[in-house]
Amino acid sequence: MSNLVKVALFVVAAAVSSAGWAQGKIAVVDLQEAILQTDVAQKRIADVRSQDDYKSDKKEFDKLKAEFDDLVKDFQKDAAVMSQEQQVAARQKLANKQADLEHVGGKLQKAEAAAGQALLQEMAPKAQEVLKDIIAKEGIGLLLQRQATIYADAGFSITAKLTDKLNQSGN
Repeated sequence: MSNLVKVALFVVAAAVSSAGWAQGKIAVVDLQEAILQTDVAQKRIADVRSQDDYKSDKKEFDKLKAEFDDLVKDFQKDAAVMSQEQQVAARQKLANKQADLEHVGGKLQKAEAAAGQALLQEMAPKAQEVLKDIIAKEGIGLLLQRQATIYADAGFSITAKLTDKLNQSGN
C-alpha cells in the first residue's frame, strides 16, 4: 500500500471519528423519575402520608388486606370440603373484600399521584434548565426520554445526575 493511500485512509478515519465526536454523546433521561426522586419530592410524599386522611385510609387498607389474606387462606384450606353453595358464598365474600381493598388502595394512590403531579408541574421548568446545563457540560448530542427507548444500558442514563443537580440547586 502506498504512502499516499495510507495517508488518505488516516485522514478519512480521523474525519469520521471527529464527525462522530462533534455530534456528541447519546443519553437517556426519565424526567419524571428524576424529579420524584429529589429530596423535595420525598418530603412532599412524606407530608401526604402524614396527613390524617391518608393515615386513616392506610390503616383501613392494612386491615382490609389482612382480612382478605385470611379469607384467601381459609378458602384454600377449606375449599375441598365446602359445598357448592359455600364455595360460591366464599368467592363472593372474597370478591367484595377485594373490591373494598381496591377502592381504598385507589384513594391512597390518588393522594400520592396528586402530590406527584403538582410537584412535576412545579419543578419541570427548573428541571429543564438543569437538564440544558447537563447537556452542554456532558456534550450530549442526542437525549431520549427513557420511556421512548426499547433498551438503553444504565451507562447512558443521566436521570440520577439530574436528580443530584436538582437537589444541589435547592429544588
